[in-house]
Amino acid sequence: MRMHQGSAGARVLAFGGYQPAKVVTNDDLAEMVDTNDEWIRSRVGIESRRIAGPEESVADMAVAAGGKALAASGLTAADIDLVIVATCTPEVMIPNTAAVVATRLGITAPGAFDLNAACAGFCYALGAASNAIMAGSAHHVLVIGAEKLSQWIDWTDRSTCIIFADGAGAAVVGPAEADDESGAPAEAGNGIGPVVWGSDGGMADKIYIKDRDSFIFQEGQAVFRWATTALHPVALQACSDAGVAPDELAAFVPHQANLRIIEAMARKIGAKNAKVATDIVHAGNTSSASIPLALSRMIERGELASGDKALLIGFGAGVCYAAQVITIP
Repeated sequence: MRMHQGSAGARVLAFGGYQPAKVVTNDDLAEMVDTNDEWIRSRVGIESRRIAGPEESVADMAVAAGGKALAASGLTAADIDLVIVATCTPEVMIPNTAAVVATRLGITAPGAFDLNAACAGFCYALGAASNAIMAGSAHHVLVIGAEKLSQWIDWTDRSTCIIFADGAGAAVVGPAEADDESGAPAEAGNGIGPVVWGSDGGMADKIYIKDRDSFIFQEGQAVFRWATTALHPVALQACSDAGVAPDELAAFVPHQANLRIIEAMARKIGAKNAKVATDIVHAGNTSSASIPLALSRMIERGELASGDKALLIGFGAGVCYAAQVITIP
């Protein structure tokens, strides 16, 4: 058992992402269902998405993304003492994906659990990781969002098959150093702001899977109205709690649900200087993987610099939502 002294704060040390090799374009889907490229782009903004192969599992993708994040962090497997996998599409419920992923990455005897908050999963997991570090329950945490939504899609239903996709994104989280005797986190290291989270079970029937033999159902218009009217106050509260004004943000990285939702939220938040993540255009909706996957790609492309402030907000089935401001590693 590893016990740690609590930290004044927590920060992200590195990101990593993984996408399957298979690209499915809108034209490919038009050969399967009654749709076309213009119809899909005008409604959800997606041009293509990645779909995992039949033998590629959620754990496989989580290992790939987690391994990249761990390598980029400069840490080793021995440094990780907690692994959290955010997913709503595990192949099986027992054993949990996190323990399997940890072993495959060579991480010995960590705390390990899966977290299901659907598309808000990564932000929930990041909040849990930060809290664990500050409480002293962990020192370094590997947080992964991984989904294989393609195995829960009815490929004859054009309302859902055009949206969802597969992939994984990961972050390594560690303690933030304090800069004075008060124990307050140093400004440069205060990497993860307080999480603002919540849910509304009264809307649980808007996105769901009925049973083991069913596929994803989504009442698209209801979800769109909720996301574009109810969530920007949550995002603004996360900024306020972190002491960051919207115009100080370098990036706005919402869950990649729908390009129209992303654009509407960005306008209402007023993050006029922020780079807005639009990974959905070529990645589709990858649920809990979408935020870390988008962040890893933005960093790889040089769109964000170390020390930049980014606002994250995840939202989806449940309905659940969570937001926090982070500092880019």
